[in-house]
Amino acid sequence: MTEVTTRSVEYPADGLTMVGHLARPAGVGRRPAVLVGPEGTGLNDFQRRRADALAELGYVALAFDIHGGRWFSDPEEMLARCMPLLADPDRMRDIGHAALDVLHAEPRTDPDRIAAIGYGTGGAIGLELGRAGVDLRAIGTINAVTTGRPGEAARIRCPVWAGVGSEDPIMSPAQRDAFAAEMQAAGVDWRLVVYGGALHAFHHPPTDPDGTISADGTYGQALVPGVAYHPQHAQRAWRDVVGLLAECLPVAP
Repeated sequence: MTEVTTRSVEYPADGLTMVGHLARPAGVGRRPAVLVGPEGTGLNDFQRRRADALAELGYVALAFDIHGGRWFSDPEEMLARCMPLLADPDRMRDIGHAALDVLHAEPRTDPDRIAAIGYGTGGAIGLELGRAGVDLRAIGTINAVTTGRPGEAARIRCPVWAGVGSEDPIMSPAQRDAFAAEMQAAGVDWRLVVYGGALHAFHHPPTDPDGTISADGTYGQALVPGVAYHPQHAQRAWRDVVGLLAECLPVAP
């Protein structure tokens, strides 16, 4: 395990001041880099720890912000912010490009070796970067089998991996089928893993209203329907994401 240094970084996007979390491995040389996108509720310690875990594996990792430093405990507020965003590919791309600019400005980043992973809304942003033709080495999403504007998936130049729960009412079987059809028609190297019995946001441990991980394993916040943590599949999905990065963005010894 390598020593990790972290810092918060502020940057403009979507008319807001975003507050991302940058994690770097020990050393001075350039390293492959990963964008880590949060789900619709926003950036919290869960994604920050994911960035730290990637830095321990040797990556420069930025857990990026989508709400200007806010984390939404109220589902109605979250949906009011996220639904217009998810319906606007250009806004999503702008948020993703702003985060990419932060990674490119980091001297430790190898600008030719960057991947994007994300959860929910953050995963959709990663997919939109691919559809915009950004040179990524891999795109990995959990709970984000979103489709884009017709024909734009042909611009994706890297493997795409997606994970979703079989019982997710938000990313429904019809949505999964549409995503698969889009990727296949575009000639993308794609994979879709369906985790049996899992609901939406199955990867995320229960949280308290302030966004911190619940100490007693129960949800302290209101939830949209169809959300539940699945600890076994959460671990499996993370291993699958790490495997994707190891295949497409290997870290030199």
